Amino acid sequence: MNIYAIRAIYYFEMARMGRTLLQSIAAPVISTALYFVVFGSAIGNRMGAVEGISYGAFIVPGLIMLAVLTESVSNASFGIYMPQFTGTIYELLSAPIAWFEILAGFVGAAASKSVILGIIILATARIFVAYEIAHPFWMMAFLLLTAVGFSMLGFLIGVWADGFEKLQIIPLLIITPLTFLGGSFYSIQMLPPFWQTFSLANPIVYLISCFRWSFFGVADVNLALSIGMIVLFVLVCTALAAVVLKTGYRLRQ
Repeated sequence: MNIYAIRAIYYFEMARMGRTLLQSIAAPVISTALYFVVFGSAIGNRMGAVEGISYGAFIVPGLIMLAVLTESVSNASFGIYMPQFTGTIYELLSAPIAWFEILAGFVGAAASKSVILGIIILATARIFVAYEIAHPFWMMAFLLLTAVGFSMLGFLIGVWADGFEKLQIIPLLIITPLTFLGGSFYSIQMLPPFWQTFSLANPIVYLISCFRWSFFGVADVNLALSIGMIVLFVLVCTALAAVVLKTGYRLRQ
């Protein structure tokens, strides 16, 4: 394994975060803080507990997931799209670097940025609401797994996109709506039976359910099933990314 190549790609992508702190960190943290102010403090104080948890604390895992999913896709898609846009992707493809080393560099950096953002939002939430983390190890594990999985998805979107507008289509029209409908602000147990069953078709339900369990020990979906769905998602995205890099789909055009 070419550790130097992975490290070079990783450091280059991480350095970009340092140059765009307002966009990469400040903007999503401020946006999420506004959710805490409106839903956690203003509305939450007027709502009853959800599954024995205050509403302000209940939405913390969902809001962290919303930010992490969005930023994972955005960071990874932009990271691989820019070399295509500028033409420097050919230098990368002609270098003696294996496909998994390229993937590890780009996805590793995007996932690292998202995990850092998630931790900052987690700390920011403490300002607005009181919460406890029942399973901190599993919380970090689910956060990392989610960041890696959606960074893989973002990588695929970045390869597929042939314009800046396409980089935003899937995050805005698919990822964000599915996150809102995946139980970020409510428990799917509060829905009528038909809609509870229908919600299980939303893959983000499993992510939020696992993450919320790590905080409060309660989950909307069976924990083993949720973990299985997350692992399956990561494996499918990894397999697709491997095919893309091995065949040079859209990268060599």
